Amino acid sequence: MRIVYNKRRVAYKSGVIAEYVAAMYLVFKGYRPLKLRYKTKSGEIDLIVLRGRSLVFVEVKNRKSIREAHEAVLPRGRRRIEKAAMMFLSENPQYQNYDLRFDVVGLVFRKRILPIHIEHLDNAWLLGS
Repeated sequence: MRIVYNKRRVAYKSGVIAEYVAAMYLVFKGYRPLKLRYKTKSGEIDLIVLRGRSLVFVEVKNRKSIREAHEAVLPRGRRRIEKAAMMFLSENPQYQNYDLRFDVVGLVFRKRILPIHIEHLDNAWLLGS
């Protein structure tokens, strides 16, 4: 059992690192972070950021390749993110008139620490698709 626990802990830590790296990457691209790891009963959104009048919900994926990272956001996960996004909007009515967008940031790390490739896929999917 201990091996499974350690693998989960390593996966959790590398996910948290990937989210922080993605947040910094988006800051450098001109986005303003609102929430990191926003949690609801419906699910979690890795990042919520603003750019102009766009409210962007970002899923961060760390995989062996960028293609694998982008493909890892499955329909079930999208629905979970969309439900959490609607919860965020209900709690933050000041963003009701903003354009909504769902993005994916894919990362590839070397030894779980150094990002060697980051790719931001904006408008990765449409609400309800």
